[in-house]
Amino acid sequence: MQLRVTFVAAARSSSLLAERFEDDRPLDQAGWDEVLGVAHELLPLAAAELRYCSPAPRSRATGDALGYSPLVQLGLRDCDMGRWRGLTLGEAMAREPESVDAWLADPRATPHGGESLLTFISRVGEWLDTRPVEDGGRVVAVAEPAVIRAALVYALKAPPSTYWNIDVRPLSATTVTGRSGRWNLRFEGVPTQPARA
Repeated sequence: MQLRVTFVAAARSSSLLAERFEDDRPLDQAGWDEVLGVAHELLPLAAAELRYCSPAPRSRATGDALGYSPLVQLGLRDCDMGRWRGLTLGEAMAREPESVDAWLADPRATPHGGESLLTFISRVGEWLDTRPVEDGGRVVAVAEPAVIRAALVYALKAPPSTYWNIDVRPLSATTVTGRSGRWNLRFEGVPTQPARA
């Protein structure tokens, strides 16, 4: 029996350079415009038997705007960044450069007083592994890009440092299939465009 879990990255609440740790701001106008622009592509995912989202305002708003009516899942919350919550990476670096370097280099480090990268990946993986398995069951989960990166590292059993090499764009969809402890990354086919003469 296999489960199909499609993660949809929440629309943005700020520019990429202004992304904040544990950002709890609502969608900005650009985020709403982006949701409206891709809704027709992501709307079919509303047919999933189970529809979830992280507790972050932008994830809930994205899921609602796409017609998913998702249930909030605490296991999908962003990484607990302790005293760096609400800061950008640049702001944290300006205040505590050695601590940020340690956090980026060691997946077990918690210089901010919150969750380590390894603990974060494990928590998101535990959420993934505890989804109800029904043959052919489909799940959609709207979450922050960081949560989706953690889920992919876990699903692929990749080293934690891989987390830093995964780019998850707002409103992108990524699917894993399988069951507890055995997940596969699935790339969806893109319709080919006829060649122009």
